[in-house]
Amino acid sequence: MTGNEIREQFLRFFESKGHRRVHSSSLVPANDPTLLFTNAGMNQFKDVFLGAERREYARATTSQKCVRAGGKHNDLENVGFTRRHHTFFEMLGNFSFGDYFKREAIAQAWELVTSPEWFGIDKNRLYVTIFEGDPANGVPRDDEAEQFWIGVGVPRERIRAYGLKDNFWQMGETGPCGPCSEIFVDLGLEASETGRDLPFGEDDARYVEIWNLVFMQFDRAAVVEGGRTTGYRLTPLPKPSIDTGMGLERLAAVLQGKLSNFETDLFTPLIARAAELTGVANDVRTASLRILADHARAATFLISDGVLPSNEGRGYVLRKILRRGIRHGRLLGQTEPFLHKMVFAVRELMSEAYPELLESAERVARVIEAEERQFDRVLKAGMARLDEELRGEFTGDKAFHLYETFGLPLDFMVDAARDAGVPFDEAGFEAAREAEQARARASWKGGSQKSAAPVYRELPKTVFEGYDRSGSLDCEVLALVKDGVGVAAAQAGETVDVVLDHTSFYADSGGQVGDTGRLTSSDGNLTVAEVSGCVAPVQGVRAHRALLRQGLAVGDRVNTVVDGGRREAIRRNHTGTHLLHAALRQVLGTHVKQAGSLVDPLRLRFDFSHFAPVADEDLAEIESIVNREVMANTRVETLVDVPIEVAVHEYKAMALFGEKYGDRVRVVRLEDGFSTELCGGTHTRATGEIGLIKIVGEGSVSSGVRRLEAISGTGALEEFRRDFRVAQVAAQAAPAEQGEDPAESLRQRLSQQEEEFKRLRRELDELRMRQAAGGLDEALARASVVQGVRVATLRADGLERGQLRTLVDNLKQRLGEGVVLVGSAQPENKVALIAGVTAELSRRVSAGKVVGAAARLVGGSGGGKPEIAEAGGKDAAHLDAALDAAVGIVSELLG
Repeated sequence: MTGNEIREQFLRFFESKGHRRVHSSSLVPANDPTLLFTNAGMNQFKDVFLGAERREYARATTSQKCVRAGGKHNDLENVGFTRRHHTFFEMLGNFSFGDYFKREAIAQAWELVTSPEWFGIDKNRLYVTIFEGDPANGVPRDDEAEQFWIGVGVPRERIRAYGLKDNFWQMGETGPCGPCSEIFVDLGLEASETGRDLPFGEDDARYVEIWNLVFMQFDRAAVVEGGRTTGYRLTPLPKPSIDTGMGLERLAAVLQGKLSNFETDLFTPLIARAAELTGVANDVRTASLRILADHARAATFLISDGVLPSNEGRGYVLRKILRRGIRHGRLLGQTEPFLHKMVFAVRELMSEAYPELLESAERVARVIEAEERQFDRVLKAGMARLDEELRGEFTGDKAFHLYETFGLPLDFMVDAARDAGVPFDEAGFEAAREAEQARARASWKGGSQKSAAPVYRELPKTVFEGYDRSGSLDCEVLALVKDGVGVAAAQAGETVDVVLDHTSFYADSGGQVGDTGRLTSSDGNLTVAEVSGCVAPVQGVRAHRALLRQGLAVGDRVNTVVDGGRREAIRRNHTGTHLLHAALRQVLGTHVKQAGSLVDPLRLRFDFSHFAPVADEDLAEIESIVNREVMANTRVETLVDVPIEVAVHEYKAMALFGEKYGDRVRVVRLEDGFSTELCGGTHTRATGEIGLIKIVGEGSVSSGVRRLEAISGTGALEEFRRDFRVAQVAAQAAPAEQGEDPAESLRQRLSQQEEEFKRLRRELDELRMRQAAGGLDEALARASVVQGVRVATLRADGLERGQLRTLVDNLKQRLGEGVVLVGSAQPENKVALIAGVTAELSRRVSAGKVVGAAARLVGGSGGGKPEIAEAGGKDAAHLDAALDAAVGIVSELLG
């Protein structure tokens, strides 16, 4: 079977067992800041396992895109040099949400793996593992799983028990956890890297794990004593669940009879294309070709899912993947941009399973080509920086900075240091690398999200009535929650979360802030609580953040009253984001995708994917387009309970990056077809209600992501009033002629003042330079002689370094042979020092050592070439002392 056929066979098997086939989620986890990238099939179901979300199905099967290349899970450095490490891989999985458990999971796994109708792997090649137990923590041996394996035909001698490290899984410090069972395949003696016929458990290269079955049967809770966590307690879950993961690449290697994943048809077409692009022989054993194939897959899918190269977070990991790929291309002799062409090979190979690549490949290739060209410039800068560093003390910390920032290869720097006769600090480099990895792990503590408080998990969904009204009547109080714990009643003055059976309050979601307002008595005469916000701790359950004005108890009935003016302002801004999104795609191109938003009463913020600043004329056109839609007063239509396939494929609704959608969705569209999006927010009934949209800001969020800020309605009116006041002041400062644009008049006035300032600055610099040059004769006259060497010093405050270097060159020429030290006091008590040594003398006296010793006296440091070197300092009060010390420094260097 091909890799594509294996993937399809897995999914069809579980569909035949009553599982819902669920499409892979994005590599950027939805609403989960604890994860750098999606790294397992269960990530998209995490809230279901935690009890914070409910699905309409209890069984699911997926082929999930995964990346392990940063943070806690990082395989990057191993990729290409081992048989089975990858940055990007596909995780096949089946899941049970409180439906079937161990018996069925084990039976299904064994049938799929061994049945001739399916994968048909020889049972005599298979081994399984179970959890051996942990008596210290009260977790028994998983005898139950062992009996089920024996029941499907696994001989007892082929079942091995292992401990917590290998056969117990937990989502985080607390939350769902449980024992797991793994299925291993014996690849035979030829797979052994030792050449010895070792038994199962003693040869990881020969015996390969292909499937891990996790039995979620416990809830892990912290034991707190005296405010400190003293341990953890495991209690059985009321509805145990199943989470399994099988790597497609490993499975393909087994079924295709290959020892390495890179020898399967999931990689060989990519390796062949990489060989073609780099001009080398097509050999699957070449590590650099393996790296190019793997990294092309990872980069293509990451960028397709909205990640863009940057210097932080996910974008930084993507940049490292791309630059590692580019570097290995160079090792193969390819110095021109080529990696972007690999994108189309990935599309050809994988678009059957991931059709989104058909739309995104062109955009992805443009992003990678831009990164390739930028990295070429960075490499050249890095080479220049390396040359500078090799003239001074080349520490491991400096080497790691060049490695991380400029992408200079470690072996390249080691060779360059050796050629320059400079020792390479390998221990310091490794220490700096470990410190960086520790920082990355600390920044991304995957899986630490807590489960929803039990009180919320047991509640029915809140009926939301706020799409067409601002108040709801006769709402029953289902729960009162204080500090995460349900209470039967609360008194006036207390702050609690109030959960009602129905409400008109919108909860924080999709970038739109929650409503504020009041809860009143059922007759409407008393304010029971002031509501400062509304959130959804569990999907579908709405909690009102309330300061009680009257006592309240579970079972009481109240009315909800939303702040109408605030709600209308939010409506205007939310519909405004839809108009802006559509206009951006119209003006800039369909590569524009929403990358985040914030909709509140005061303004809207819209983040989107784009590679460059938006030109002023484009912003003006976007603003004109959205306001034409506003003035057209187009009706805003809402379609509810639409199957997601219909919404996306028939209505062409935009599905927004980073959002998680159910099987049935709500569609918000303009009657004229200008905009259609999946959206659960509140909107105006027609675009005319917005009044006017004014863009007030455009800027960069990160590499490849821009941000627009805009205002609407009365906010836009206030902005115009403010601008008018500014225009009045500007008109007074730079009066415009009849018919002249006031803004242009002010721009010309400011430009004239800027030119006048530059002229005065040049005159001042020339005056300072003449004054300093006038001191050359005096400096030469004062020059001291040390062991036959003349030493001249000069102080010239307020000059730039270029001017100081000119003075040094002039002094050296007039000195004949000798040493020159020029110092200058700079703004903010800073000091600039430059030392020069004539050519012949530089063999005995280094300018770098002269300036370095002088710089220490003004609290600084520096270095450079033997003939000229520079330094800085931060204590101008000691500048004269530093210059006076020049004679002693030269004397010491001459010995």
